[in-house]
Amino acid sequence: MLEALACPVCRAGLTLGVRALSCPGGHTFDLAREGYASVLTGATPPGSGDTKEMVADRLRFQQHGHYDPIGHALARALDVPGLSEQPLVLDAGGGTGHYLALVLEALPHAHGLTTDVSKFAARKAAKVHPRAGAATADTWRGLPLRTGTADALINVFAPRESGEFHRVLRPDGLLVVVTPDTDHLGELRGPLGLLEVDPRKDERLSRGLHGHFTPQMSAPLRFTLQLDHADAATVVGMGPSARHMRAAELTDRVAALPDPVTVTASVRVNTYRPRPAEH
Repeated sequence: MLEALACPVCRAGLTLGVRALSCPGGHTFDLAREGYASVLTGATPPGSGDTKEMVADRLRFQQHGHYDPIGHALARALDVPGLSEQPLVLDAGGGTGHYLALVLEALPHAHGLTTDVSKFAARKAAKVHPRAGAATADTWRGLPLRTGTADALINVFAPRESGEFHRVLRPDGLLVVVTPDTDHLGELRGPLGLLEVDPRKDERLSRGLHGHFTPQMSAPLRFTLQLDHADAATVVGMGPSARHMRAAELTDRVAALPDPVTVTASVRVNTYRPRPAEH
């Protein structure tokens, strides 16, 4: 994994010291005691990363296995001919690294790296699997990998920067993007006041990746969740709606739900191949 890492300032390779990473240009980056590489440069805009509380909610929900079918679908999408014998899988904006861990369990010769802007998420991702590492990084500012070093890149409900994804992937690499369908968590959206899914999200996804990637397949994935009140509240806490609702209001709304409440998870698993670079 270290061989794939690159300095986010000058793109040179990084070497491992006692408690830091450094490049030939003299740029150094701390290794946090929790095990992740801190390669995030510059000030982070307020609200751009998950808070400690949001990460705790996300981890609680994931550990209950509610979204494991998404991780299994990612593993199936990556189990294709053409990947290297020991592929490097990058989980860009991967939060706690939960989906990456499920992928690595299914692909015993793979290793992986989770990048996320939140240090609270990176602390969890660094310990999520023996063959996984983590680094704090902002996808929009650039991923801390050398050009063409990732065999596969997964992106689940996270920001996408097609130019960076194309740069870090091998020419024969694979990109897998998971996006919510319009009816995802539909039973909770009205009662809990969740933000609506953009009905034009597929169009935005296609437009955002156009020029860098060729679509291969788009498969729907639907499954049913049985959520108690605590997990229903967690769905809000782990997503962007958490920034738009007071805690007391959420408590009142959740109390009015059946316990447990039956909820539909509805997502789409999209795979892409990099287009040849234009010169």
